[in-house]
Amino acid sequence: MQLCNYEVGNDKPFFLIAGPCVIENEHLVVDTAAALKEITSQLAIPFIFKTSFDKANRSSQTSYRGPGLEEGLKILEKVKSQVDVPILTDVHEDTSLSEVSAVVDI
Repeated sequence: MQLCNYEVGNDKPFFLIAGPCVIENEHLVVDTAAALKEITSQLAIPFIFKTSFDKANRSSQTSYRGPGLEEGLKILEKVKSQVDVPILTDVHEDTSLSEVSAVVDI
């Protein structure tokens, strides 16, 4: 199976999907993506960056959910343009998928 131009499957080499659970701020997310890209590049591990702009599935209504759609997509665009990695995110609610898919790969 192909995932962002990577061959993936049980019979394929290891690949990594990683990143912070939720976007806390732009600096942290960009720095984390860059560090993960550097490490995986050195180890020749295919890498897809994953984080969320809205974690609607929190167990408490008072828990931090993220920056929301508009700000979150701006931050993910910066990760994509500055770090040049494939982006994966999750969508939990009635979010405009066309807006999300314009920025993220998966």
